[in-house]
Amino acid sequence: MRPLDFLGRIKVKLGIVIVLAVGTAFLVNELGIGAGWSRPVRIAVAVVLALVMVQVLAMGMTKPLREMARAAQTIAKGSYTLRVRSTSRDEVGELARAFNAMAADLGEVDRQRRELVANVSHELRTPIAGLRAVLENVVDGVSDADPTTMATALAQTERLGRLVTQLLDLSRLDSGARLIEPEAVEVAPLLEQAVREAALAREAVLLKPSVPAELEVRADPDLLAQVLANLLDNAVRHSPSGGVVSVIAAPAASGIRVVVADEGPGIPAAARSRVFERFSRLDSGRAADAGGAGLGLAIVKEVVELHGGSIRIDDGAGCRMVVDLPGRTTRMESPAEPPEQAPVEPVAESVPVAVAEVPAPAPMPVPAPAPVAGVGFGRLFLGAVVGFLSGFVVGLFAMMVVGMFLPGAGMIMVMFGSM
Repeated sequence: MRPLDFLGRIKVKLGIVIVLAVGTAFLVNELGIGAGWSRPVRIAVAVVLALVMVQVLAMGMTKPLREMARAAQTIAKGSYTLRVRSTSRDEVGELARAFNAMAADLGEVDRQRRELVANVSHELRTPIAGLRAVLENVVDGVSDADPTTMATALAQTERLGRLVTQLLDLSRLDSGARLIEPEAVEVAPLLEQAVREAALAREAVLLKPSVPAELEVRADPDLLAQVLANLLDNAVRHSPSGGVVSVIAAPAASGIRVVVADEGPGIPAAARSRVFERFSRLDSGRAADAGGAGLGLAIVKEVVELHGGSIRIDDGAGCRMVVDLPGRTTRMESPAEPPEQAPVEPVAESVPVAVAEVPAPAPMPVPAPAPVAGVGFGRLFLGAVVGFLSGFVVGLFAMMVVGMFLPGAGMIMVMFGSM
């Protein structure tokens, strides 16, 4: 039972509690006088009934605070499942709802941390195990340290290095340590470089780029190059031998659109929202055996959204990634030379001109500076003073009213009502 939950302000609740407590004391005093009670009896009965009235009306006002204290102790021990129950609409209720949201966020962060540790451990174990097997074979004399064996060890080392680099990139993007530095960037050179690198990684796949030479976008060149490289790397790894990967960059609305399409097994519609999650794994042909760690597309999504863009997967054969980036610019042209000014004809002869002496104008009054906006501290201090004075006036009024009828009980009521 929480009779005052429908009220939206804690100060209103406290005011009602004080007024009703004073009214209870007044009513008991009047009834006691009519019944012929002595003054000590009237005071005792008034105080007891006022305390009962306060307890009934204030029931539930502090219970959420006690629950929050217990929940905070539970969260400190690593459990984030406990929630605070609050049905009030006042400041305590808002605090309880904010506390529950914070606990839910902490639980989600803890879950992501556990998944990250498990996924990173799994991804690091695979290349390390492969590298260890190659080196053990060389040490035991099972295989010679020929170029083929060393190439296998190098491939595992490169895979391990790529994973560590991607993890560092994600951590910098998450923490905000990697800020974007946008500038006018020509898309064609970055795309051509990404195509060359992807072609070297998978020679059995044909890449067909298409981009206007004059296409420019305002973006961070390093991050944009990483987006293109990750998209092409994902496409060539999942393309069959002899397949074609087409990448098209073209202007679209106020930005640019980059489309990367491959002829691989594609991504089911139900799983398209998960491919941009970290360490995402699909059960189809686009699985972990393609050599990826499941971080490339997560980095692409982070970078694209950091630039204010979007990425999606369209329907069609294979996989068709579509990236939209805002901030398309036009190539600057060299400024035209200013037109020659016509020569000014010199004045043949000066003409005397009478100049009237004009008195200096009176100085304009300087208006007083307007109050500076944002004086939050002053308003807060004023509100605190007003609240204190209002509480003091209410308490003084209660003391005067009760003191008129029950001398000695007024101070007790005021002290209790101000708690």
